[in-house]
Amino acid sequence: MCGIVAAASYRNIVPILLEGLRRLEYRGYDSCGIATVDASGLHRARSVARVAQLVEQVQAEKLAANTGIAHTRWATHGAPEVCNAHPHFSRDFIGVVHNGIIENFESIRRRLLEKGFEFTSQTDSEVLAHLINDCYEGNLLEAVKRAVVQLEGSYGIAVICKAKPDHVVVARQCMPLVVGVGTNEMFAASDAMAVAGITDRIVYLEEGDVCEITPQGRRMFARAGDQFVEVDRPEKIVQAYSGAVDLGPYRHYMQKEIFEQPRAIGDTLEGVARIVPTLFGTDAAPVFEQTKRILFLACGTSYYAGLTAKYWMEAIAGIPCDVEIASEYRYRVSVPDPDTLVVPISQSGETADTLAALRHAHDLGMLNSLAICNVATSAMVHETKLHYITRAGIEIGVASTKAFTTQLAALYLLTLTLAKVKGRLSDVAEEDALRRLRHIPAALQAVLALEPQVIAWAERFATKQHALFLGRGMHYPIALEGALKLKEISYIHAEAYPAGELKHGPLALVDREMPVVTVAPNDTLLEKLKSNMQEVRARGGELYVFADGDSGIEPDDRTHVIRLPDNYGSLAPILHVIPLQLLAYHSALERGTDVDKPRNLAKSVTVE
Repeated sequence: MCGIVAAASYRNIVPILLEGLRRLEYRGYDSCGIATVDASGLHRARSVARVAQLVEQVQAEKLAANTGIAHTRWATHGAPEVCNAHPHFSRDFIGVVHNGIIENFESIRRRLLEKGFEFTSQTDSEVLAHLINDCYEGNLLEAVKRAVVQLEGSYGIAVICKAKPDHVVVARQCMPLVVGVGTNEMFAASDAMAVAGITDRIVYLEEGDVCEITPQGRRMFARAGDQFVEVDRPEKIVQAYSGAVDLGPYRHYMQKEIFEQPRAIGDTLEGVARIVPTLFGTDAAPVFEQTKRILFLACGTSYYAGLTAKYWMEAIAGIPCDVEIASEYRYRVSVPDPDTLVVPISQSGETADTLAALRHAHDLGMLNSLAICNVATSAMVHETKLHYITRAGIEIGVASTKAFTTQLAALYLLTLTLAKVKGRLSDVAEEDALRRLRHIPAALQAVLALEPQVIAWAERFATKQHALFLGRGMHYPIALEGALKLKEISYIHAEAYPAGELKHGPLALVDREMPVVTVAPNDTLLEKLKSNMQEVRARGGELYVFADGDSGIEPDDRTHVIRLPDNYGSLAPILHVIPLQLLAYHSALERGTDVDKPRNLAKSVTVE
């Protein structure tokens, strides 16, 4: 979750580190800090405010150096206080920033206390600084190697040392970390976006790697048990991410990303001329032919994408599906089936719970796996046999928007492909499906044009403390996603239910102060949904209905209706989620919350 940036150069790298932190702030914003090293020793500035305030603090202190590390934090161990902010120092000799969780930190801490090391934080990360110091015998690289083999858990770290003012040592285990290659300077970061515009030459560290960077270059070592072997990881040219951090005419990244969805889905489907297994990898055809079951693994918004795909997959492809919350799946006894296709879904491809669930499925003998992911270089893509890269582009807003709709597009494409392999998709049906998919970007533009109507609703929502979301069939997961969005960024308590379940308990909550948001496509369940809406009206509830234009739902004094311009059948979930995103966004604006950085949350959940 946390963001790391490091640099070793012949120029002042403080502005680069601070800009990198600004770009990585979506990964965590409970606190932030920077540390530099030069001939006079280690220097540090830390804050529990946002990066913008840290910049002012650094400028006031006139911090400048050629080598340094920086960190923006999502708190796990220890409250968001300055003492718990990174970088952590050990006796003003070693400085460390850390992303991850050290599971055996308590035993290490006790051992180091016995040796006289003093701890000033409640974090698991501080043990790293003291442990590396304890292992130091004149060589920082070797000290880091000796330290990391003692760790249990996950880490992406960057380390500086008073005795080596032009060196940074980085290491990773289960946490993303890249090295940026410049001219007479080197960088490291949690994400290539942090150094975009500085360099486009990127080296991706693999699991267990330790790397030493200096202005002159890098030395990289792969872990083999408790030993390390020098290796040379290839450089890749990674273009442009820097534009992703520019807001342009938008107030927030979330707003920008909502309006980027027509482009994002168009890019995700670009080049899809026919429905063929090779869209998912050269080896996809034999895997798909033997697939008898699908297991979706995901967390949060991605989980709702999997729930939606289950409806598609069973109805169109005729393949039974299970959808598992990744954080729960590996902790229960399940029944594995080697003919199951395991489909992990993740925006980042680094979600710790989803990666762990994928590995658990592999350990159970389900070796056929296909990642739906937005990051081609992620661990998830690396660890699956097949994949489909959603081309949403960088998503900075913590509340996922374009990543979700591109996941849906990719999953619908997967459904069609499996249906074709199983002989359930005729040539005529294929052409019709492709035509509808290609028209989705234009349809999304028409839905986005409804924003003024949604704003009027948001003004009413902003005064509420609770909301109920209803949907039926494949639109129940869309209701779940709408409720999640409202919770995440407006802090209005919201729950979603299948509309048919209303009378089995949730109806007790309905009164004049409980708005009931209803997703109402014109499908086979519409009349059932209308009955559920009448149950709400009969109890004095107030309905806010997102309806297809041909649904026949009319407004009245307690029923407010926004009509979507078209009916897209099985693709309707992609369209219906857009106004729910807008409702959450504008409700949050009305309430004055921090839209892009909601309290207690972070974008990429890389810890368990």
